[in-house]
Amino acid sequence: MPIVGCGICDKNFYVKPSHQKLGWGKYCSLECRSKSQLKGKFFNCLVCKKEFYRSPSKIKHSKSGNFFCSKACHMGWKNSQAIEERHPNWSGGTQAYRNILKRSGRKRYCTGCKISDKRVLVVHHIDQNRKNNDLSNLAWLCQNCHHLIHYHKNFKIKFD
Repeated sequence: MPIVGCGICDKNFYVKPSHQKLGWGKYCSLECRSKSQLKGKFFNCLVCKKEFYRSPSKIKHSKSGNFFCSKACHMGWKNSQAIEERHPNWSGGTQAYRNILKRSGRKRYCTGCKISDKRVLVVHHIDQNRKNNDLSNLAWLCQNCHHLIHYHKNFKIKFD
C-alpha cells in the first residue's frame, strides 16, 4: 500500500496504485491541490494594506507596478495623483494658475453648468492664452463644458 507525503503540507496519506501510475495522488486534499495551482504572488494593497492574490498575467499587465485590492482603492489612489504630466496632450505648462484661482476665494463651481464636484473641475483661460494667469482671465469649468468651449465654437458661456 503506497503511503505518500502531500506536496504542500507534508501530511502522509494513502494513494491507490492505479492513481499513482497516472501521476495523480500528489496532494492530500482539494485545498492543498488548489494551493499548488497558485503561481502568482500575494500583495498588500497600496491604499488599505489588505492582503490579496494576483495571478502572473495580472502582475505582468500592471502599468504602474502598484497593486490594489479593489477598483475603489485603485481609483482613490489614481485621483490623488497629478495626472496632467502623464496625459498624452500635456505640453509641459505650469500649474500656477490653479493655485491662483484656489487662493482667490472664488467659489469652486462650473461657470457653465454650475456643478460643484471638485473632481471634475478644471481651470479655463478665457482668452485661451495659457501664459496669461491674471485672475480676471481664469474661470472654473467642468471637463464637459471645457471640452465644449474648445471644440464646439458655437457653444458660449457668459463669464462674470
